[in-house]
Amino acid sequence: MTEESKWKRALKSRLLLKPPVLSDPRLLKTSTKAIILFSLALCACTSGFSSTIYFPGLPAITTDLNAPPIATTLTAALFVLAMGIAPVFWASLSDFYQVRRILLMFSMLIFGAASIGSAFINNIWGLVVLRCVQSVGSSCGQSVGAGVIADCYPIETRGAAFGKFFFGVFFGPLLGPIIGGFLIMSPLSWRATFWFCFAFALSIFTFLFFLFPETYRQHDKYDLELPTTKDSSSSTSSDTLNKAEQSDSTAIEKNEKNETVDKSDENTVTPVPAKRRIDPFAAFYLLRHPFIFLSAVISGIAFGCMFAVETIIPGLYETNYGFNSWQTGLSYLGAGVGNLLGSILGGMLSDRLLLRSRKLRGGRAVVEDRLTANLWPCCFIFIPFGILLFGWSIAYRLTVWVPIIAFGIQTFGMNQVMTASSAYLVDAMPSQGASATAAANLVRMLLACALTLAANPMVSAIGPGYTCVFLAALSVIACVFLVVLKYKGEKLRAWSGF
Repeated sequence: MTEESKWKRALKSRLLLKPPVLSDPRLLKTSTKAIILFSLALCACTSGFSSTIYFPGLPAITTDLNAPPIATTLTAALFVLAMGIAPVFWASLSDFYQVRRILLMFSMLIFGAASIGSAFINNIWGLVVLRCVQSVGSSCGQSVGAGVIADCYPIETRGAAFGKFFFGVFFGPLLGPIIGGFLIMSPLSWRATFWFCFAFALSIFTFLFFLFPETYRQHDKYDLELPTTKDSSSSTSSDTLNKAEQSDSTAIEKNEKNETVDKSDENTVTPVPAKRRIDPFAAFYLLRHPFIFLSAVISGIAFGCMFAVETIIPGLYETNYGFNSWQTGLSYLGAGVGNLLGSILGGMLSDRLLLRSRKLRGGRAVVEDRLTANLWPCCFIFIPFGILLFGWSIAYRLTVWVPIIAFGIQTFGMNQVMTASSAYLVDAMPSQGASATAAANLVRMLLACALTLAANPMVSAIGPGYTCVFLAALSVIACVFLVVLKYKGEKLRAWSGF
């Protein structure tokens, strides 16, 4: 009977829209945190995964739906644009209602519904609309996921957590074309990719429902420390505080009995706390702070250059190497390996180098310590070198292994830059981690959308080599911004009041 009631209580807690957080989420067991990170990585990977899984089937979509080329391009470009705007609203809802779990679950339902609708659609413009809705559903994981990591991990271990989280974020768009290339070979053709997304959404929803706990952390509550003195009386500060409160209450009772109420008390009005209002544009306003805007531009350029290369790969490999859909899909494995190695190395170094910087400073914590030394070779060498090697190896028609390895070099550097810049925002604003991440995500996706629309026309006009020169130049600009943020970030935060 006891066991049955225990299961009933557990099921009831799963059905609550806002389950209570009974203890500090940072004290959760390691196994529970591992489940949380895995769940977040699954949710976050759906946006990139669904954005690219149908890439190998774009020619078939154009033919089957009798679509103009611009409409087919919009199914990808507007998806990325919506992926930048929607997280701002998810983050606002999360911070206002102080919830994480229910938003992640609801977003998977939206993602699943749009996916099944896309599998049945017979009109290209209807597909464009459903792709935008699909993007809204899949975009919750990145912004709310960053808030969950801030809930569960202190700054000293947050870098490794972000490394694992962003491995899912970045591996999604690289895994998508691989699976899509094989699914499109089925009788369902490109529609099979959306059936797969529907099944994927339901699987994640089930996983979240049964295994994911509510983690919203009241930072003011759990970070509160009572003031203490240096002498022995500090150990009894709480007793002193209780006695003071008791004496105050006794004095009030005496006043009430003697009915000696001061005239000034008669005019005293108890202030009524202002009613909180949800502001869906609150995350947009955060971009007015220079340190947030710089971090957003840095991560946006790094991600946008990766997405631009990813967009031009199918056409370049088909034209220059005669690849079909499944061969093109498999070619993304090089970028996946680069992402995996970048995630592992970045996770290992980020927290260690942060603590080392703090130790050298005598223990004083500075948020900019998150921008660790491993970022400089990644930013100034690996990313631009990988981009240039990719473009010119195709321009000179070298063996296909060269651009495959080159894209892996680019993603190796990009992963570490993105992870560090995103963790930096959460470190700087832990109580608004979701909103800060959503603001950066907006800039990131706007840049990715613009570069996606421009990439293929640029390749047609000036060739892959000079297109990649342009992308490499952008990445160097991001490196300069990173240097500014590293050495001027503390002053910029102070100027913004943080």
